[in-house]
Amino acid sequence: MRTIGIIGAMELEVETLISSLTEKEELSFSKRKFYKGKLNGKNVVIARCGVGKVNAALTVQMMVDKFNITDIINTGVAGSLNEKIDIGDIVLATGAVYHDMEAVAFGYERGQVPQMDIFEFPTAKELVDLAEKACLKVNPDIKVYKGRIASGDQFIADKETKNTIKNYFSPLCVEMEGAAMAHAAYVNGINCLIIRAISDKADDSAEMDYPTFEKEAAIHSARMVMEMMNNL
Repeated sequence: MRTIGIIGAMELEVETLISSLTEKEELSFSKRKFYKGKLNGKNVVIARCGVGKVNAALTVQMMVDKFNITDIINTGVAGSLNEKIDIGDIVLATGAVYHDMEAVAFGYERGQVPQMDIFEFPTAKELVDLAEKACLKVNPDIKVYKGRIASGDQFIADKETKNTIKNYFSPLCVEMEGAAMAHAAYVNGINCLIIRAISDKADDSAEMDYPTFEKEAAIHSARMVMEMMNNL
């Protein structure tokens, strides 16, 4: 039976989804709370992972081990690395890379995890297409883009770092958890979807833009996930 794991980075969007659960059950493991139930009739487990790659990967693995999830949907915010993608828009990852992984001295390309068989961690096309349709239906006021995202344990808020990431990896946006989610999904053989609402431009204005647009981004993402459940 299909069980969808939903991991949110923001308290607001997790609360919105949890409040919509039926047959809700709360469980705690390793200082994390998990909410099991049905969302629009689909079996789901919802959790907030916390910030950063380790928190992200841990939460995916715990969902796999404890709840036998078949799919993971990760929602959150990101900084735009593409001029055409504005604050408020949605990016759906077609793949994810680590911008802060570097083992060049050992002959690996920048971003390549040593001894892994792939460079870019994939997402599930089925889920990406469903998410795109859902967003266009419930969030008609914003644009949706599909492409690579880059992840690292940094909040990018200066143009120099932004340009370095753009030049090496050509991603649409940058954030702090997505590649770890996709990495964990890949090694466990489960489907993955990464949804990122653009909260800032990942430059010198990022610290001002992020708090302003965080709430709006959470609402858009939660609405979109709810609609997806109708079509899974």
